[in-house]
Amino acid sequence: MSNAFTNNIANHIAEIVIDKPPVNALDSQEWHALANIINELGANQDVRVIILRSEGRGFCAGVDIKELDQHPERIVSVNAGNYATFKAIHRCPVPVIVAVHGYVLGGGIGMTGAADIVLASHCASFALPEVDRGAMGGGAHLQRLFPVQKVRYMFFTGETVTAEQADRYGFIEKICAREELASEARLIAEKIAAKSPAMIRIAKEALNGIEDGDLEQKYRWEQGFTLEAYTVPDSAETRRAFVEKRDAEF
Repeated sequence: MSNAFTNNIANHIAEIVIDKPPVNALDSQEWHALANIINELGANQDVRVIILRSEGRGFCAGVDIKELDQHPERIVSVNAGNYATFKAIHRCPVPVIVAVHGYVLGGGIGMTGAADIVLASHCASFALPEVDRGAMGGGAHLQRLFPVQKVRYMFFTGETVTAEQADRYGFIEKICAREELASEARLIAEKIAAKSPAMIRIAKEALNGIEDGDLEQKYRWEQGFTLEAYTVPDSAETRRAFVEKRDAEF
């Protein structure tokens, strides 16, 4: 298992913790590894609910831009890893609770948007700075959190939305102090774990089936535009500027 993650099972509750300093940005191999962990836990009949959270300064800063700056050809593997992780959460046979704090960016939005239940600390903030990173993707998952015009505003501007601002849209189950996030997630998980595991698994599949559209198909459509973006010189300039900590020049 990657050193970026820990996971354990106790009382039918599985907890996955992302811990990759400094910003929990995952590389191509780590996205695939995370998907595998979620899939394995979902297939484990002893697991009735999964909690996904992070340690450190923020929940997840998305993909490792430094890796893609040095190896732009790895975008295909990164795309596949993102797709696999978000699908693993959304299609997991048991409910997945995502508890976020600090920055929730890029791939962090994908995981949050794929979740069944979202908790956030008061310090949490949400943004999808894909345009500023020379990529696409994440809009489908952001649209499970925010209405369509807000999604477009966030996508076009890259601006951040705080937890308190996001709460008006109704996707956050509870906002709490950072130090209470893990325990609050566990309280909800315990309520679910006390139910019939067979009924909860049936309910998860049923609820996925009545959603409008196919989340994975919509995200796959977006990923095609990420590959298109990577053929544009501006895309490479955005990543180089990010690594060099300067403003991009177009």
